[in-house]
Amino acid sequence: MAKKLRNIFSEIIDFENLYIATNEAKKGKRYRRDVLEFNTNLEENLITIQNELIYKTYEVGRYREFFVYDPKKRLIMALPFKDRVVQWAIYRVLYPIYDKQFIYDSYGCRVGKGTHKAADRLQYWLRQVNRKPQKYYYLKLDISKYFYRINHKILLDILKNKIEDEDLIWLLDTIINSEDVPFGLPAGMEPDQCSEEDRLFDVGIPIGNLTSQLFANIYLNELDQYVKHKLGIHYYVRYMDDIIILVDDKKYLHEIKTDIEVFLKEVLDLDLNNKTAIRPISCGIEFVGFRVWATHRKLKKKTLKKIKRKFKMLQKAYSEGSKDFEEINQSVQSYLGIMQHFDSYNFKAKLLNDTIFRRDN
Repeated sequence: MAKKLRNIFSEIIDFENLYIATNEAKKGKRYRRDVLEFNTNLEENLITIQNELIYKTYEVGRYREFFVYDPKKRLIMALPFKDRVVQWAIYRVLYPIYDKQFIYDSYGCRVGKGTHKAADRLQYWLRQVNRKPQKYYYLKLDISKYFYRINHKILLDILKNKIEDEDLIWLLDTIINSEDVPFGLPAGMEPDQCSEEDRLFDVGIPIGNLTSQLFANIYLNELDQYVKHKLGIHYYVRYMDDIIILVDDKKYLHEIKTDIEVFLKEVLDLDLNNKTAIRPISCGIEFVGFRVWATHRKLKKKTLKKIKRKFKMLQKAYSEGSKDFEEINQSVQSYLGIMQHFDSYNFKAKLLNDTIFRRDN
């Protein structure tokens, strides 16, 4: 039986943990006004947070909402700096504990993992099965509106299976069940189609919260364990809600899809979307922004177009003087680094030949 977490709340509210959490929360944001204001009276603010948590008077601050369009339209919710400190304090204590329980081939929002490692793993497996005489197929699973549809009660029940600390459960419940801002979408709705009045309070976790990344992995770890230990699937890789399974029997793959669909609905209250597909691996597999084959990988066409647009924007910014050479070079080197992870020689050569940075006089 898995060891339960007891008396762990005290580690989260420990002053040193709150102090380190502050340093984590301000990385890359140290000159923002709210960060500067918080740090002006740092000790006093940390003691205030500590007391609010001890006496359970802590309330989550008002979210700032905005949309991002990379790679698809998402509703992002950003918290005030004080709340980000609390999130980091929780994350620093809980992440190392839960990370040990996750399967090896879960790659989203984990230290030492990420998109490139996920693509490497899939390609490694494709090379393995490509040497076998059987014809292999892949099942691509994509969960409909994953973050917006996570069921609060189920999430808290999963957390309670591991955590026997009433104070910590109170804090996690306070974050998950927001009394002021609903996070959830009705089934079948897009974020920009749904007004705040129509959003749901009992489902959904906010994209943008550090704890949401951890909660999302804890929630789908239930599926990981089911697939690996109940269904006995070897070639299974997940990056957040993007999942690939390789099997050499197309009929069996359809059975697996049905089993997973039932598990998701009955146990986690989730649905698959219409991107779910079964195809031969020879078609190449779209995964974490790449199309992957045993022999090579490419970036998706949409991503290539995005890189071209970014280079044009950099050209314009340099010519107008809004960015200096050091900033431009840093951005260019970043994109060249991305191109090392796929077969990009021709694309890179054409892009660099077509891109000339001139400063207008």
